[in-house]
Amino acid sequence: MKALILVGGFGTRLRPLTLSFPKPLVDFANKPMILHQIEALKEVGVTEVVLAINYRPEVMINFLKDFEDKLGITITCSQETEPLGTAGPLALARDKLADGSGEPFFVLNSDVISEYPFAELIKFHKCHGGEATIMVTKVDEPSKYGVVVMEEATGRVERFVEKPKIFVGNKINAGIYLLNPSVLDRIELRPTSIEKEVFPQIAADQKLYAMVLPGFWMDVGQPRDYITGLRLYLDSLRKKTADRLATGAHVIGNVLVHESAKIGEGCLIGPDVAIGPGCVVDDGVRLSRCTVMRGVRIKKHACISNSIIGWHSTVGQWARIENMTILGEDVHVCDEVYSNGGVVLPHKEIKSSILKPEIVM
Repeated sequence: MKALILVGGFGTRLRPLTLSFPKPLVDFANKPMILHQIEALKEVGVTEVVLAINYRPEVMINFLKDFEDKLGITITCSQETEPLGTAGPLALARDKLADGSGEPFFVLNSDVISEYPFAELIKFHKCHGGEATIMVTKVDEPSKYGVVVMEEATGRVERFVEKPKIFVGNKINAGIYLLNPSVLDRIELRPTSIEKEVFPQIAADQKLYAMVLPGFWMDVGQPRDYITGLRLYLDSLRKKTADRLATGAHVIGNVLVHESAKIGEGCLIGPDVAIGPGCVVDDGVRLSRCTVMRGVRIKKHACISNSIIGWHSTVGQWARIENMTILGEDVHVCDEVYSNGGVVLPHKEIKSSILKPEIVM
């Protein structure tokens, strides 16, 4: 089987992290976002992954070459010269996806984190005999999204309603699809939307089905959702493979610590924290609801909450970082500095406090 991952463009919503790496290579729970998807695809027998990309393909391919060998999976790029939306990239990669076998292929949005129940999706797709299956997830506030209206018994999609004013359902497109090769015949090579143009057409022909995604789902393409997604992911780890989470007197709730990280005495860590490879956390540090990426140093008695600390940054002694502060790569926060929602571009030194949310260039 094959899969196409819609990588897209610049990842502006996740800046300043995406100024250093393309968004799919930004760490999430101690490994690049896209690797969570590729590993799950490999588990259900996918042998080739095509990345639809229009920004820095060489960085992606060089990085993923290592994983090709480790996972035994082929990873190739389909490069757009102009943004093609969410359907155009399928037409562009047609030769890679339609190999004459008639097997369905996966399409994924690269921002989506979930438990990836691909085996159940394949089974459901083969049972209903339609042309395409989309995964849907239930949300509390459907009026903010495009809602998928479906037959509960069969899963057949009847129609899509964009940001409904009155309640028509609470299921939205989760950005995970399994499509027959015949879907490619419906897509022209031009900028086009799979959600607004292709799927309604298949639904009108009564060949589109939806499966409700079990477990958690999050689009982690922006910082607040990234932090929420980390909480949901760690909750899921607790249920499935709790032995991967840290334990000890200094740990509260779900905490993921890379084996190469060093943590000092008298720290209090958690809940919902990921500490990456090679990090050094000095004595008396307090961490909660945050991600600390590879190679970060956090000095004594610093306190970090609801924030993302980018690669190889330093947080000084008694510093306080909170309220969706995001430090880009190689940012150095001096001792006793306070950051309230600062968004700091890479390679900066912060000597004075950031008292209200702002971008530090």
